[in-house]
Amino acid sequence: MLFSIKNKMKSIILLFVFSFSFLNYSIDKGSYYNALKSKSVTDLDKMILLIEKEKITPLNQAYKGTLVAKKAGFEKKAAAKIKLFKAGVVLLEAEISKSPKNVEYRFLRLTIQENAPKILKYNKNIKEDIAIITKGYSTLKTGLKKIIIDYSNNSTVLNSSDLK
Repeated sequence: MLFSIKNKMKSIILLFVFSFSFLNYSIDKGSYYNALKSKSVTDLDKMILLIEKEKITPLNQAYKGTLVAKKAGFEKKAAAKIKLFKAGVVLLEAEISKSPKNVEYRFLRLTIQENAPKILKYNKNIKEDIAIITKGYSTLKTGLKKIIIDYSNNSTVLNSSDLK
């Protein structure tokens, strides 16, 4: 009888552990933004791979698009840079078009637009994005607020004094 109870407990524990292995754990925002601000293509690639292993969600698609667009800057050949940049922008813009008031998506686009080479002409929404970011800033969670404030301290277009 005691042996049977131990086996049942082991089975329950194994079932419990096994069922958790199928849960989708979302990407850690801090890790994502550390990769985004990194100057290492390896860091970008690692985060892209992590995102690709996750369930496809609008946020993951926006994250991936932003990372891919940034990764384009590490390409050696102009044609490869443009192709990769456009692929990333397409992913990000698709999510913005579905959720145009999403403050984080607008922040992601701002980070790319502010740093994109002028020749790419990907800078047309900077003022609009800043307006949405500053208006929605107070509704964000503390972690994302800190990320945006930190970014604004080095930004030429987003002022920390406008974020309340």
